[in-house]
Amino acid sequence: MKIATYNVNGVNGRLPVLLRWLEETKPDIVCLQELKAPQEKFPEKAISDAGYKAIWHGQKSWNGVAILSREAEMEEIGRGLPGEDEDIQSRYLEVMINGIVICCLYLPNGNPAPGPKFDYKLRWFQRLTERAATLLAFNTPVILVGDFNVIPTENDVYKPERWVKDALFRPETREAYEALVSQGWTDAIRHLYPTEKIYTFWDYFRNAYARDAGLRIDHFLLSPKLDKRLIAAGVNRDVRGWEKSSDHAPVWIELLDK
Repeated sequence: MKIATYNVNGVNGRLPVLLRWLEETKPDIVCLQELKAPQEKFPEKAISDAGYKAIWHGQKSWNGVAILSREAEMEEIGRGLPGEDEDIQSRYLEVMINGIVICCLYLPNGNPAPGPKFDYKLRWFQRLTERAATLLAFNTPVILVGDFNVIPTENDVYKPERWVKDALFRPETREAYEALVSQGWTDAIRHLYPTEKIYTFWDYFRNAYARDAGLRIDHFLLSPKLDKRLIAAGVNRDVRGWEKSSDHAPVWIELLDK
């Protein structure tokens, strides 16, 4: 089973890129972030014509997450994290597919930091950590996947000294990520590639992609029932170089079937 995550940075504006990538790589399950489309503007027909069923949580202008499945049926578990009833940002979606709980997330960026946006990021992170603990207690296979907006270590960023004050790399952010992982989750990329330079995002500015001045901020966290089934993982780096592509590249893992 091949599962992928892709921050598309606007699902309608970059639909040709998304459809080309789906056709070329044919992942079984796809988590999308930053749809930048209200619920009624999600390109359901185009996705269906490409061979995928979809469940999505849209939002006007910003945010938005979706989960696609090529063959398996999906059952929605819920959308949005508990803990702040007034939080209407569409950043989280849970579905069950083939006995696995897939949690597609788009964690807040948090810049500028310090400030209200960073405070929201840390609160959201705490709510995610609490939900993750609940899911682990169910003893069911779970994947937390998406754009975490977290650079976990210095090995995950080009020239880390330039990012020390950024919300993606501040100590509070990295500590929150470490606390989440320490519940028992496995960072799939680092499990298979402990020391390699692997990036998933390259800014549009300063020729970052050509210089390979990137970040690793798109992650797969696997529950203990899944880490032994992990057989491969990688980044479709070339997609970032396509015309009118997102500033993220798709990231994928492969799991053995039961």
